[in-house]
Amino acid sequence: MIEVLAKLGRGPVFLAGEMLECVITFTNPLSASSTSASSEMLAWASAQIHCQFHASESRVALPPSDGSKPDVQAENETVFVPNRGERGQCILSTPPKILFCDLRLDPGESKSYSYCETLPVDGPPSFRGQSVKYVYKLTIGCQRVNSPIKLLRVPFRVLVLHGLKDYQFPQDEAVAPSNPFLEEEEGLKKDSRLADLATELLMVATSRRSLHLYNISNTRGKVGTFCIFKTVYKIGEDVIGTFNFSEGDIPCLQYSVSLQTEESVREEFQRRRGQPVSYSTHARHQEACLHTAQSSFSLPVPLSSTPGFTTDIVSLKWRLHFEFVTSGESAGTCVVRGSQSEAVTWTGVEQIEVDTFSWDLPIKVLPTNPILASYVSQFSSTNSISI
Repeated sequence: MIEVLAKLGRGPVFLAGEMLECVITFTNPLSASSTSASSEMLAWASAQIHCQFHASESRVALPPSDGSKPDVQAENETVFVPNRGERGQCILSTPPKILFCDLRLDPGESKSYSYCETLPVDGPPSFRGQSVKYVYKLTIGCQRVNSPIKLLRVPFRVLVLHGLKDYQFPQDEAVAPSNPFLEEEEGLKKDSRLADLATELLMVATSRRSLHLYNISNTRGKVGTFCIFKTVYKIGEDVIGTFNFSEGDIPCLQYSVSLQTEESVREEFQRRRGQPVSYSTHARHQEACLHTAQSSFSLPVPLSSTPGFTTDIVSLKWRLHFEFVTSGESAGTCVVRGSQSEAVTWTGVEQIEVDTFSWDLPIKVLPTNPILASYVSQFSSTNSISI
């Protein structure tokens, strides 16, 4: 038996264009003092990154297949097929890299190999929606002589920041700060600069603030005003807004704000014409606000959520969805009745006419530093199998 352990050193979340590094360790777990101790042999091992795409048959109508090979691999076949047995189709893959050939491990011996690959910048982000799924995996295949191929899959998450692939790094390395006492490989240096550039671009895009005021009104008059200072956020930030009902003519009894994503399939791929958009709610705030002059809310954008994106098949957009419940009467008639005695007891009215209406405010949600997103990732940085 040989134990195979794969570990992503920096965590399971990356930006498209970054370098993924995985250390793969092969171990013969038997002790040298064991009576059954013997050397173990592996014929070869290889690794490859691929993105698997799966579409809901009830929502997405894909074009006919081009007759590509099925993803089922015979057990005695020696060809490395990383997406063997996976649902959907492989839409993106990197060239496979051979880790070794003819590896011999004595009892208790271990050998480690480093796999490095740049993630393609033109791929989709990781996404699990109601219509489509984009899933990234690093697959390590290894085989004993005259034995079936065993696959170890390491799932990870990819965030896409638009504009990174169009950026050209300066040729003069003197303009970039460097440490003369450290020797860095060119690929790792560029990867570090790419992450720094992404962090800087995100900071610039999400730090701009300007006052946005919106009048809230229905067919009978003004309800109040809504104020928000920015409409571009990173995942992990809080969306903060305030209401002012003091200048309204129509009393607002209750409001709710939902942070939502809308997932829409492009018209040419819709299963049915006029197919509705799919909505998902990530956070919600509800408050009763009768006789309230001002109110506010704070909705966190989950670090585990997917920033907005667009592919050839689907697009994901973010919005704030508001719902207001207003009184059909003036503010004075909403005051409750009291007794004529000295001790006045106030009670709420039993019935009141109400009107409801909704409003949607589009916002933009961008990725964040992948190291921060790694802290809440559902994926593990370490995966293993025994062969």
